[in-house]
Amino acid sequence: MIHAAPARYATRPERSRGRLHPEPESPTRGVFQRDRDRIVHSTAFRRLEYKTQVFVYHEGDHYRTRLTHSLEVAQIARSAARELGLDEDLAEALALAHDLGHPPFGHAGEEALDAAMAPFGGFDHNTHALRVLTDFERRYADFDGLNLTWETLEGVAKHNGPVNGAVPDTLAAYNRRHDLELGSFAGPEAQTAAQADDIAYCNHDIDDALRAGLIDLEALAEAPLVGGVAADIARRYPGLERDRLVHEVIRRTIDSMVRDLVGETRARARRLRPDGAAAVRALGEPLVGFSDGMRAGAAALKAFLQARIYRHYRVNRMALKARRVVTDLFRLFLDEPGCLPTRWAARADAPGSPGTARAVADYIAGMTDRYALTEHARLFDVSLQFR
Repeated sequence: MIHAAPARYATRPERSRGRLHPEPESPTRGVFQRDRDRIVHSTAFRRLEYKTQVFVYHEGDHYRTRLTHSLEVAQIARSAARELGLDEDLAEALALAHDLGHPPFGHAGEEALDAAMAPFGGFDHNTHALRVLTDFERRYADFDGLNLTWETLEGVAKHNGPVNGAVPDTLAAYNRRHDLELGSFAGPEAQTAAQADDIAYCNHDIDDALRAGLIDLEALAEAPLVGGVAADIARRYPGLERDRLVHEVIRRTIDSMVRDLVGETRARARRLRPDGAAAVRALGEPLVGFSDGMRAGAAALKAFLQARIYRHYRVNRMALKARRVVTDLFRLFLDEPGCLPTRWAARADAPGSPGTARAVADYIAGMTDRYALTEHARLFDVSLQFR
């Protein structure tokens, strides 16, 4: 792919709606470049190295973590944005930020934290990512958070589309200060980053599952989108060694999905004719997306992943332990907020109160897998030294 001319519907950095806290802009970097750099330098971004994608960090050095997944999403998002004539820096920033709100232990950890928080408004990783970016990162003298542009914060809040119906209290509170127009679709770069996320995790989870032995090469024949690619490579390269074959399957499937995404988005743009990023938000339907055939194939592939990988007994065992760790920590800190570290105890109030529950959830959500395991051992293993 080569650089395309800027699309009429692309987000223009010079027309950004700006930052909540005005500050002088950089003379050497655009506003979205600066957002990307602030995300990369954040503490929350570094923690992604030890947060689970599917496999807990200590199960092997070559499995994806939230960090490597985010980097792969950023590469796909930037490539697609370049071909579509969108702002690459904004697409990359959104891709790098999209998982910052995930708690430890992947989806199992989030499910446990959401269940524990059900009486207190629940837990949502997109909402938490926004709070990480606007509150919990404490790096600058003049404001809390990273003070990112409106466009980047909007894309994070709407990673899964418009926020309709009941808006989480924490998101509503921020939105009253800085209206992110939650009910509309996000801009085109945010939509591109969201689709890049789907492309990356569908393909790379297959790669990791093969590496872990959850499925074998023969199972690929049953995988939608992937099976045909695998059969074609086997015909073209008989006797190709396993690792090369797997890599060829993954890269070619990603390429086919990106090509479809670009082609379908261009077709929608010709039909809908949005004139500017604001017009994209006002369309009432996504601009960036797959064709009907690819969308059906991707849905079938996700169903395959759910049945053959995410529900595998080894993954279930890991998820069971993860849920127990998160639930144990939440219950203990909710009843004993004096056991929280000083910064988080300052946010809590009475045992069992909504304020304490939110402080506890915020503390747990920021943990890496290994920190959560260590904290659990400190508090529940009576054989350890008191510390």
